[in-house]
Amino acid sequence: MDFFQGGRRFDFEATYDEIVEGEKFTCTMPNGRQASVQFKQNGAQTDVTVTFDPENQNPIEMQKNGWQAILNSFKNYTEAN
Repeated sequence: MDFFQGGRRFDFEATYDEIVEGEKFTCTMPNGRQASVQFKQNGAQTDVTVTFDPENQNPIEMQKNGWQAILNSFKNYTEAN
């Protein structure tokens, strides 16, 4: 999947290990790092929490921004469909 972050395009690849519809999913990236995304109803909104194993090539803040870009793309997709 392609995403844009700060005018730069980046790819995201993962295998989904567990999907609980409407609640959470977990995935493993090709380098073995894992991520978990949880959805929690909060009134008329949904809180999304991402937990991930950081890699050691980029600063943690850059990695957090990358995950935020993924969430922003997901938000745009869901609102358009």
